[in-house]
Amino acid sequence: MTTMTDTSNAARFREFKMPDVGEGLTEAEILKWYVQPGDTVTDGQVVCEVETAKAAVELPIPFDGVVHELRFPEGTTVDVGQVIIAVDVAPGSGDAAPAPVAVPAPVAEPSEPEAPKGRQPVLVGYGVAESSTKRRARKGATKAVPAAAAAIQGEMNGHATAVPESRPLAKPPVRKLAKDLGIDLATVVPTGEGGIITREDVHAAAKPVPAQAQAPVAAAPVAAEAPAPAVVATAGARETRIPVKGVRKAIAQAMVGSAFTAPHVTEFVTVDVTRTMKLVAELKEDKEMAGVRVNPLLIIAKALLVAIKRNPGVNAAWDEANQEIVQKHYVNLGIAAATPRGLIVPNIKDAHEQTLPQLAASLGELVSTAREGRTSPAAMAGGTVTITNVGVFGVDTGTPILNPGESAILAVGAIKLQPWVHKGKVKPRQVTTLALSFDHRLVDGELGSKVLADVAAILEQPKRLITWA
Repeated sequence: MTTMTDTSNAARFREFKMPDVGEGLTEAEILKWYVQPGDTVTDGQVVCEVETAKAAVELPIPFDGVVHELRFPEGTTVDVGQVIIAVDVAPGSGDAAPAPVAVPAPVAEPSEPEAPKGRQPVLVGYGVAESSTKRRARKGATKAVPAAAAAIQGEMNGHATAVPESRPLAKPPVRKLAKDLGIDLATVVPTGEGGIITREDVHAAAKPVPAQAQAPVAAAPVAAEAPAPAVVATAGARETRIPVKGVRKAIAQAMVGSAFTAPHVTEFVTVDVTRTMKLVAELKEDKEMAGVRVNPLLIIAKALLVAIKRNPGVNAAWDEANQEIVQKHYVNLGIAAATPRGLIVPNIKDAHEQTLPQLAASLGELVSTAREGRTSPAAMAGGTVTITNVGVFGVDTGTPILNPGESAILAVGAIKLQPWVHKGKVKPRQVTTLALSFDHRLVDGELGSKVLADVAAILEQPKRLITWA
């Protein structure tokens, strides 16, 4: 029997759940709490920082009150939809009743009071139009494999992953099948009506991946179920065990998915970039470039965009289910950026439409935001072609692995002063090595060679940025 006291307590205490960012994510790790029980909070105040497979994000509370209970400690991986904090929205109205005890599994229906009509909680508070679709409760301890961030890159040689534009569409039985097979729905090409992923799509995605490669990926969420220290070791130990979660888990998923799906071909070219380096020095003094960072990467990025314009067939994706090549008429240029949590690949939307000063500004903002750990999932979504600058680590080049869903990735090696035959004489020149990996299903050797040769030709003679643009 429900009493008046029970009803008043339910109205007094509001619960805030782990939000769904709309990118197909199923869990996030609580990195840091910024509030403690007894602290006063206001609508829009950041209460904690969480890390998903895509990025670290700060969560604002969508109402005023006094913190009554934190449901999970720092370092805990929490499912989307689970209550993480309870707030007393009517402090001073009597003795506070104990908040409900946290349970390990998420409930099917929201238990917090209804949000303002037409809006639902997301990572940035209330603001997304209400959806009629409700998340079904998951049973058991095993969770679906989180959508891998395509924006995440593997180690030093440009292993990037594409982030899906939106949460993959699939019916519950298909999601269960994908979970059982260890398939990330974000990497599956949909063939159903309206972009819905079918059972056949999941089976098709599972075929190229060996069982031994799937097992570690499927097991990773279970290992992260309980809070665990970042490093497990004892004094004098000969080994250290590090839990696989967050960015590292997404990197592993991406590498397995890409390496066993797309037949990679990598071509190399060594080029004299002395004139490009002179252009960089001149642009730094140009008043039109004031306030933006000018470096060789800027010219390399512009060179790749021009090469894609001259060879548009390289800017495409392979649709296995429909046996179609999807030609992209826009370029979202991904740039690998090193962060404390690993390498990620945010991208510049519609980079092909930007002038050189605009591209410089976009590159500067992208890199600074990434290094501060504030890159949003949206900034890492929808890349079409990627550049990874492994030269900053002092290496000559690499063989980068493709982003799933993309057909090409360019690796740039270190620029070094080397002996070079110039105008019939051996002279010291600024030289670098470029490597282009491409998907041989849709990019023939001729097309891949033309793209790489065009980039090299522009860097050797930067005036081609004008004559070829």
